[in-house]
Amino acid sequence: MTTPPSSVSEGALDVDWARRFVAEAAAVVAEHRVELSELDRLIGDGDHGENLARGFSAVTAAMEPAEPATVGDVLKLVATTLMSTVGGAAGPLYGTAFLRAAKVTAVPAVDAQGVHSLLDAALEGVVARGKAQVGDKTMVDAWHPAVEAASAAAEAGSSPAQVLRAAAEAAAVGAASTDDLVALKGRASYLGERSVGHRDPGAASTVLLLDAAARAATDA
Repeated sequence: MTTPPSSVSEGALDVDWARRFVAEAAAVVAEHRVELSELDRLIGDGDHGENLARGFSAVTAAMEPAEPATVGDVLKLVATTLMSTVGGAAGPLYGTAFLRAAKVTAVPAVDAQGVHSLLDAALEGVVARGKAQVGDKTMVDAWHPAVEAASAAAEAGSSPAQVLRAAAEAAAVGAASTDDLVALKGRASYLGERSVGHRDPGAASTVLLLDAAARAATDA
């Protein structure tokens, strides 16, 4: 069960971090849109990268005039924009993830435990929307180890930026693990054993987004 973030502490990530994260995410998704769509072409619809790039471009435009007061305000804007602009499975999945994360970050800044709560809520959203579990060859295979790493880092007394870096690195390992899995969810599941040897595009984009969040925290 997701717990609310604790009070603000040194190194806490505020609205400025959230805005930098959105900008970093939009840039990295645009940079890798062809790569993500190619991964999706091999086992899915072939439009994951283009769809996500279009969604984050819309998020960037929506963010410019916005005056968010909390981290949650930023994440909620991301959620609603992605839901309305990204087709396929990615829009609802990421939209729900950001919306759940927004609900536990309705504060001016989040500390290390708050970062863990943010990521845990996002994972809950992905699972609630997609009904997938670890081993199904979906973005859950990246999100789940990311949340576990974030929990361990926060408990060990790491800074919010270090918690995000631990989550991003664990997500990368989790995404790589999907190469050897048989897809059990979505269009990729139609391929059965032929899906082995290909990385899940949602897991790959999850790594990009969490790495963007970590880099934005380093820039704080």
